[in-house]
Amino acid sequence: MTRDNTPSKASFDLLERWNDALTALQLLQIDPHGFGGVCLRAPHGPVRDRWLQALATLGLSLVKVPGSVDSERLLGGIDLAHTLQTGQLHLQAGLLQQADQSLVCLPMAERLSPALLAPLVQALEQGQVPPTRHSVAPSTTRFGVVALDESLPDEPGMGAALSERLGVWLDLHELSPSDIHDGWADACLATDASTNATNDALNDLPDVDGLNMRLSQGALARARAHLSKVQASDEQMQALCAAALGLGIGSLRVPSLALRVACGHAALNGRSTLDADDLGFAARCVLAPRATQWPAEPTDQEAETAFAEDHSAPPPEPPSEPGETPKPQSEQNTDNAPDKAPPPEAQAEPSAEALQEMMVAAALASLPPHMLDALMTRQGTARHQSSGRSGQTRAGSQRGRPLPPRPGRPNGAARLHVLATLRAAAPKQRLRQAHSSGRIAIRVEDFHIQRYQQRASSCLILALDASGSAALQRLAEAKGAVELLLQQSYARRDSVCIVAFRGAQAQLLLPATRSLVRAKRAMTGLPGGGGTPLALALKMAHEQATLLQRQGVTPILVVLSDGRANVTLQGLGGRAQAQTDAQRWGQQWRASGHRALWIDTSMQPDAQAQQLAATMGASYLPMPQVQSQRIAHAIERARKP
Repeated sequence: MTRDNTPSKASFDLLERWNDALTALQLLQIDPHGFGGVCLRAPHGPVRDRWLQALATLGLSLVKVPGSVDSERLLGGIDLAHTLQTGQLHLQAGLLQQADQSLVCLPMAERLSPALLAPLVQALEQGQVPPTRHSVAPSTTRFGVVALDESLPDEPGMGAALSERLGVWLDLHELSPSDIHDGWADACLATDASTNATNDALNDLPDVDGLNMRLSQGALARARAHLSKVQASDEQMQALCAAALGLGIGSLRVPSLALRVACGHAALNGRSTLDADDLGFAARCVLAPRATQWPAEPTDQEAETAFAEDHSAPPPEPPSEPGETPKPQSEQNTDNAPDKAPPPEAQAEPSAEALQEMMVAAALASLPPHMLDALMTRQGTARHQSSGRSGQTRAGSQRGRPLPPRPGRPNGAARLHVLATLRAAAPKQRLRQAHSSGRIAIRVEDFHIQRYQQRASSCLILALDASGSAALQRLAEAKGAVELLLQQSYARRDSVCIVAFRGAQAQLLLPATRSLVRAKRAMTGLPGGGGTPLALALKMAHEQATLLQRQGVTPILVVLSDGRANVTLQGLGGRAQAQTDAQRWGQQWRASGHRALWIDTSMQPDAQAQQLAATMGASYLPMPQVQSQRIAHAIERARKP
């Protein structure tokens, strides 16, 4: 019995993702800073290590910028050690200046502080290092960025200002060492090369088995020569913009980066014009990871218009004699003209609509699991909300994530930042030498204090609809989701509060707690059925959120209901008044500025639930078949800002 070595569709999708990651390395070699760089989301492990090993073979200089670097080392400034040793001011070049015409590697990019990201993004955008207080003028530098985002799915990722400027986004979380078997990678790469590359380039393919992705000098020169000649048609550029818009990408920078990546892919394969493979690669690696919505289905009028356009061409005339083929219109018009060579046959270019559909399909096919729910979630309009993934931030002086030091006097609540104090005093030593007798002279105005960023904990307020015939199954899945969330939130010290509503009342089933045992006990034996007092539930959730905010805890509301309120605030029946009461308390929640998610449990997406979610400024996710794992994933996404 022979073993079938053909990979399944899931394995092929993972393999395609790995091959795209290797292709991104070749694009970096051809165009180091043209498309910004690569954002790699992957945990520590053999898959990321192998990709970094291949990155090291490109022959490009890598300048590592750790998250602990200060502005003096990043942008250039005082060489503190040399200055203190000699007693004279000495300046040093910054890391961004050293990275000119090479790559900047950012390990743990998700932890970079805004004070570090701002000058980095400015240099990447403008092509020059911002001037400092010790420099006379800005210095020119051009570099690409390889950002290693090691955040978990329930943690905030890299800053948006930097990630938006990096063309290629790669996610290798789901890949294992067995998924990137080199034999399959060689086979797929050889197949791609045989169909796309010229015969001369076949001998210059990189050694994937040895993870040597460096192109030969000849292949690199040809690819860079092709890059300057690659042209895109108006239909292709229009399709890129339309595909980005359909996927909910509002930035015009993204289609521009996608076009640059597609041109680089065409140059890598020896083409001077873009084709479907180039646009598909750009859709998978540039557009798909940034998608924020599921593409809207065309309306009936648009579908009829497209059908009419496709069938507007008149059918060919039948031949006049049996076996005789009709003449083309161009030949009929030139029968009486002098002899003239017929024009060469031209292949019809696909329309912008067809290219857009192709790119959207390629982008959606490359999405990892759970992204479907994320794209189906309709974001609310309250984009000004301040509540974030794990609570609001506040400045402190004792503990938390370190912030850049600032001038100030140390005391019982603030500690002295020795290094920043020495940097502030170093430029003034020459003026103070006459009074210091060879010692380092430090004045009060040199003092800098340490600062930290503390993040407040958050509390998930889960409003469970226990009414109706399907309440028991809904509550069982919600219980499983709460257990998963409490297990994941233990390290963040986040809590859960449960409000159940049925009949004529809403009940605070579980006050804010981090105890998994209490949560299980509270949800055990909860009865189901009866009316839907939705307004009472929203009122109680709002009261709990106000109480939590006074305690310094960030509230996040998740409503699990079909939105069909039929019990008023007074506990009486009446669907119209019940909906009015629910809308009013939804507006109260929106005014509070807190984050919210509405999970619609109707068999079909319900208009009332969508309207209530919009009133609350909440994200909306239809989930006819309630599953604890899907609920937990949706809530984790709701935590993110």
